[in-house]
Amino acid sequence: MDVLLFIIMFILGLVGSFFSGLLGIGGAIINYPLLLYVPSLMGLEPFTAHEVSSISMFQVFFSSLAGVVAFQRKKRKIRNGHALVNRALVAYMGTSILAGSLIGGILSGHLDGDVINLIYGILAIVAIVLMLIPGKGTEVAADDLVFNRWIAAGAAFAVGIVSGIVGAGGAFILIPIMLTVLRIPTRTTIASSLAIVFISAIGGVIGKITGGDIPIEPIIYTVIGSLLGASLGSRVSSMINVSVLRYGLIVLIAITAVKVWASIL
Repeated sequence: MDVLLFIIMFILGLVGSFFSGLLGIGGAIINYPLLLYVPSLMGLEPFTAHEVSSISMFQVFFSSLAGVVAFQRKKRKIRNGHALVNRALVAYMGTSILAGSLIGGILSGHLDGDVINLIYGILAIVAIVLMLIPGKGTEVAADDLVFNRWIAAGAAFAVGIVSGIVGAGGAFILIPIMLTVLRIPTRTTIASSLAIVFISAIGGVIGKITGGDIPIEPIIYTVIGSLLGASLGSRVSSMINVSVLRYGLIVLIAITAVKVWASIL
């Protein structure tokens, strides 16, 4: 076993999945640029864009799974006693994003690495813009949410395709859509997005396996770190104000967007 490879990939998995549990994202929005740049800076052979997207997708799968399990185990309730995860929302958006991510995962194997990086950069900018739009939804989760099911399903399908290409669960663009377009309460968005992202990751992983170019060893090390980080992140999440979670996500996306676009330009 390459000790340096293990240490670096473990830490990257830990960092990405920590923010997955903290902010309800799959971690790829953070891990994608880290996987692209950190290994080579530490003296390892750099990963290609295709390898990075594959590692990210597997990391998203296991970190989002760990996050979902953590939320379900604790069965967190907010003050009025309503559940955080909305099943109807997960059903409509989960089914659509599964189909989209499967298609995107397969398509990624036929795209140039620069194109994959470009798609990631565009998604990051769109996510920042959406997150800066003031949300009009309440901060209190409700069991009986009213939302446009056609918009929810269509948006999830489109997000699934592009996120499947870059190896993401899609939460970094899905969350802004849920908050600003569908007007879903913040904590319900964060909790439900974990389940939706997990479903998306299922399709993405299948697509990546179909397309090939899967670096097994780095994936295993990253996943080990992910399993620990997601649990820690979900615990910290319950102790932070929802406005802090929202703007914390904006800052993280902005930082990674600047780095990726700098490399593209």
